[in-house]
Amino acid sequence: MARIPSAPEHPEHPEQPIPKRLWKVAALSGMASYLDAALIVSIAVNLAIYRDSYDMGVWMAGAISAIVTGCIAVGSLVGGRLADMFGRRRVYNLDIFCFALGAIVITLAPNDIVLFIGVLIAGLAAGADLPTSLAVVSDAAPPAARARLVSFTQVMWVAGIVVVIFLGYLLSDTGMTGARLITGHLAVAALVTWQLRARLELAAEPTPEQVAAEAAALAAPRGNDLKNIWNRAALLPMAATFVYYVTWGIGANTFGQFGTYLLVTVSGASQSLATGINLAFLPIALVLTFVFVRIADTPWRDRMFYVFTVVQIVAFCIASLTAGALVGMLVFFVLYQISNPFAGEASYKVWSQLTLPPDTRGTTQGLTYALSRGVFAGVAFVTPALMEYSASLLLWSITLCMAASAVAGVYIIRVLIQRSPDPATAPADLGVARA
Repeated sequence: MARIPSAPEHPEHPEQPIPKRLWKVAALSGMASYLDAALIVSIAVNLAIYRDSYDMGVWMAGAISAIVTGCIAVGSLVGGRLADMFGRRRVYNLDIFCFALGAIVITLAPNDIVLFIGVLIAGLAAGADLPTSLAVVSDAAPPAARARLVSFTQVMWVAGIVVVIFLGYLLSDTGMTGARLITGHLAVAALVTWQLRARLELAAEPTPEQVAAEAAALAAPRGNDLKNIWNRAALLPMAATFVYYVTWGIGANTFGQFGTYLLVTVSGASQSLATGINLAFLPIALVLTFVFVRIADTPWRDRMFYVFTVVQIVAFCIASLTAGALVGMLVFFVLYQISNPFAGEASYKVWSQLTLPPDTRGTTQGLTYALSRGVFAGVAFVTPALMEYSASLLLWSITLCMAASAVAGVYIIRVLIQRSPDPATAPADLGVARA
């Protein structure tokens, strides 16, 4: 079996240029990540406004945050499986349309009950689109460019956060009008993406021999039957990527949903200052995510993980030691936005596509997404109450989770990536099932 050296000084196979057609596939697929992040952060940015306008208590605020994450979890589980069974192209187009409907309901919601229904629809659709869109990118990409194209979806994820927080900052004094404009832009973006995806041209399916060769390289059985995920070739990378993503994501999801809320309720910042702090540091993350895309198909991808996972842990230690004080949070945001692109969700996406069996990528990654987002939902539900009880306890708990994610990431690099086939010699990947 071909192996990838852990850190060669000069890559044996130079990077190949990627056609514009494939960047378009990556961008339209990346809209799943954009809308996922934008939905979560829009709820976070608007949470205090919803609380006042709908007269919500602390537990209702937690429930609204939890339901979006819980629905993304369920959607990931169901959507990834449906994509493998009925065709990734078909599910790919349906997901984004359903998201648009949910975003419209959220935007027009007259009360918290209708808001809850809209979040339910949009969350399920966003979750279904995540594993499906990543599988579509992986299917369309030549093996030597797969990491770059998959990691580009993370650029879209960061862009979703940047756009929503920027809008939140501009509209921070407009109340419910601003909140509706923020979620309304999600509906428009989803409808435009739906139209463009429907016209997207994808490569023809490869031969059965090519698919069989990649499956054999990963020691994975052929076919998308459920029984084919209950074997070592699927379970080991599923378990490892799940542990990494769930431990890292507890911290990322908490600050994604409650970063503004924490700055307002614990650090004493105003709504405008809180959104401004988030906005000021996010461009750093966006630029560095582009850097990650550039190195994603080189040994530097995993070398940088070693460095920045430590920086990330230090960032959370500073936030914990200062118990959420404003000065400590400023230092935290700088270090976190520097480290997150190299030791975050982008790594999870790339590692999953490189190590999971090709025939069941939608199902297996949907399962890890679903289990992780289910945990995030449970954490989100209790976060406002825990923050009110002890911000220090909350922050130290997150710091421990970040340390655990570092251990899981090192295992993936040192063991699983070493076993994955050399992308330069691997066969073409699965073609996208056509509607």
